[in-house]
Amino acid sequence: MTDDLRYDTAPPERRDRAEKEGAPLIDARNVAVDIKVEDGTVNAVRDVSFQLYSGETIAIVGESGSGKSVTARTVMGLLPKRASVGKGSTINYNGEDVLKFSERQRRDMRGSRISMIFQEPMSSLNPIYTIGSQIIEAIQTHRRMSRKKAEEETIALLRQVQIPEPEARLKQYPHQLSGGQRQRVMIAMALANKPDVLIADEPTTALDVTVQAQILGLIRELQRDLGMAVILITHDLTVVRHFSDYVYVMSEGVVREHNTTEALFENPSHPYTRKLLSSEPTGEANPMPEGSRPILEGQDVRVAFTLRSGGFFKAHFSELVAVDNLSITLRKQETLGLVGESGSGKTTFGQALMRLIHADDGRVLFDERNIESLTREQLRPLRSRMQVVFQDPFSSLNPRMTVGQIIEEGLIVNDIGKTGKDRDERVRDALVSSGLPGSITHRFPHEFSGGQRQRIAIARAIALEPEFILLDEPTSALDLSVQAQIIELLRRLQTERGLSYLFISHDLKVVRALCHRVCVMQHGRIVEQGPVQAVLDNPQTDYTKRLVKAAFEVAA
Repeated sequence: MTDDLRYDTAPPERRDRAEKEGAPLIDARNVAVDIKVEDGTVNAVRDVSFQLYSGETIAIVGESGSGKSVTARTVMGLLPKRASVGKGSTINYNGEDVLKFSERQRRDMRGSRISMIFQEPMSSLNPIYTIGSQIIEAIQTHRRMSRKKAEEETIALLRQVQIPEPEARLKQYPHQLSGGQRQRVMIAMALANKPDVLIADEPTTALDVTVQAQILGLIRELQRDLGMAVILITHDLTVVRHFSDYVYVMSEGVVREHNTTEALFENPSHPYTRKLLSSEPTGEANPMPEGSRPILEGQDVRVAFTLRSGGFFKAHFSELVAVDNLSITLRKQETLGLVGESGSGKTTFGQALMRLIHADDGRVLFDERNIESLTREQLRPLRSRMQVVFQDPFSSLNPRMTVGQIIEEGLIVNDIGKTGKDRDERVRDALVSSGLPGSITHRFPHEFSGGQRQRIAIARAIALEPEFILLDEPTSALDLSVQAQIIELLRRLQTERGLSYLFISHDLKVVRALCHRVCVMQHGRIVEQGPVQAVLDNPQTDYTKRLVKAAFEVAA
């Protein structure tokens, strides 16, 4: 038997089956899912089997596109219309095959008995309803309860998941919260009805390192109190090691290896598993050229928002200062990191520097030109020179356009490329540079995994050949092995094209590998800044020390 055949797929039964009592809560066997696309059929999941017992946590890990999320959505019955489940597939929950449930049975099951936290909160939360109304609806759909009582439970849930001022948040809309805060709202909604099984699809992707441990600890605490079982889908192997009992490793729609967490980390048998375990952001930023002049400057930038609370006739208004008179300087071919917890003002500051939102005070200079006073028409010629990669790729990619159209749109608007053929070559080159095949130009964003969509967003920015890129959590949705590829890509592009990056992130491991300098933000202010190695190796403030400890010393 060759190594390739030997390591093809893992056996359907768990290795610790003899140590378990009773039947599994979920027993999935031979699950196969095919998805039709324009040029054929994608075998998204092939012959996947797994077992989940009451009160435990199993982790499904693998790179983007490995089939992790498709497997979870099959359990929930949330596959796209183009998807079909194999005839031999079974998913038994409490002795019943959920694949044979009627639509009404599936609706009754979702949110009450089996609940799911999705990877991208902005596409899961309804933008026209307040946070409070959405969580209250989730509670009242499955339990007979007065609105007042449901509202009290909602406030308690928001407080549990570390949302500040939960009473005020009830009246706010998803777009008024940071990415991390939206993810915490999704977690609160999923836990509202105390489900038997919680499927957590990258539950801490958008969360900063300090809150990540708190949220996972909260899920574990509820798990102990309620006897809840958890399916954890993630690419963060540090989280897997500390919070799961059993691990399934997937690639190309197949389970390659599974074992108890301790055994798998101590003695991985499959080459793919060993590759995953050895993947971690490494290295450091390329040296900057001597005498690099500033390309972007922010001088005393201030951004404030007005918050409204109370009823229609007794409204109360308060001011939230998101960016409090901040000043930074970014030089050519430099990568400056902005780090801090969710809600610290990182993204707001970055968007103000890009003129994507209005600053209440201060000046922004791009290539020594004051862009704060420019009109939209005057700013347009500069847009191709300054690009942005957003945190949530699904909400920033037009779902009605193909990948090729999305990337080519910027080339057309900025009159880049002499002919359609020339633009097509630029699009394909950008995709290949971002780690994607050039043949996917005719496919739509929803046909890709979260990590693949983020790479499409990076390709869109690269295609315009800018001088400055704002990177807002560009690696948050990527698995570790792809993170390393993207970091190396950004380093190479910086050297070849003289790019400057403003890198917003809560992942200090990536910041250490990519940035020259780092600014630490808290409550709209910069509390510490300096060379990245100096700040991370010898933090001076208690806040920075807490961030560094949470990033490099994750504790269960």
